[in-house]
This record gives sequence, C-alpha cells and structure tokens, in this order.
Amino acid sequence: MLHEFMKINEKRRIEVSDRMADHILEYGLAAANLRDLAAAAGTSDRMLLYYFKDKDELMAAVLQVIAMRLTHLLNIAIPASIKLPYKDLLQKLWAVVGSTPLKPFMHVWMELITSKSDNGQNTQTSVAAAIIDGFALWITDHLDQTPNAKHAEVAALLLATLDGLLLLDMAGRRDLTDKAVLGVIGQ
Repeated sequence: MLHEFMKINEKRRIEVSDRMADHILEYGLAAANLRDLAAAAGTSDRMLLYYFKDKDELMAAVLQVIAMRLTHLLNIAIPASIKLPYKDLLQKLWAVVGSTPLKPFMHVWMELITSKSDNGQNTQTSVAAAIIDGFALWITDHLDQTPNAKHAEVAALLLATLDGLLLLDMAGRRDLTDKAVLGVIGQ
C-alpha cells in the first residue's frame, strides 16, 4: 500500500514538474514564484511544498525537465550517430539553438546563468553548472576530430561561442551572429 502511494506521489510530482516547465518556458524564470507555479501546475502552493521539500528542490526538478526537453530536441536535430568537425557542428547547432522554436529555452538559459541570490548561495547556479556539464558532454560526443585533438577543450570553446552568439542574438544583433558563424565557417 505504501509503495502504491509512493508511485502515485511520484507520478503527480512528474506531472506538476511538466506543467511548471511549460509555465517557465512561456513566462521565464521571473514568473517562477510559488503561487504562479502552483496555478500553472493546477494545484496549491502548499501542495507543491508537499511534493518538493522546498522551492530549491522544485526549481531543480523543473529546470531538469527543461534541460531534458532541450536535449531531446537537439538529439532529433543532430542524432548521436552524427559526428561533425567544429565548424560544421557550430553551424548546425547555431541553426538549431538560434531558431524560433528554441528561443524560450535559450531565454530561460540566459536567465538561469545570469541569476544571482542575495546570500551568495544559489541552487540555480549549481543546476546551471550541471546543465553546462551535460551540454559540453553532448557536444564532445558529436565532435568528429583527429585522435590527438582535445575534445573537452574544443567542446568548451564551442559552448562558449554558442553562449556568446545567444547574447548577441538576444541583444537584437542577429546580423552579428550570422557574420560570426559565417566567419568561423569560412576559415
């Protein structure tokens, strides 16, 4: 009986996490207060704290859902079997992450990595670090390089380049992102 209750509780936790992820993708992290998240999840803020020990755990779960969705979309666009050199992977990745359907993910990403906490402790920062690690590994797995190449370093450079492109794009300078990507590819 207890085991069955735990299954139901975990199922409900997954359902509310999905709904809250939808809310954050639509409205951003600024709309991530308990009351709005609870409404989006179809429950009360008190019930959210029943499913999650605190807001930090709740946000970590929701951001994990968002990261998994993004990874799924990337895997559809660039399957695991595809290995590309740096320039080609950058071009393909930018076409995906710079696209309109992924803009909500990228906006949440930029909010997440620029967020600060008042006390210097920020769960979102540790979640962002885990997402970075996962994405760097994803890039490394998709790089086609010579055996002597330093995959981790090249993946880090590609990740930094993508984040820079996102910043330029969000500042309304898509013209510069296009020039930058074409400049790298043309080398």
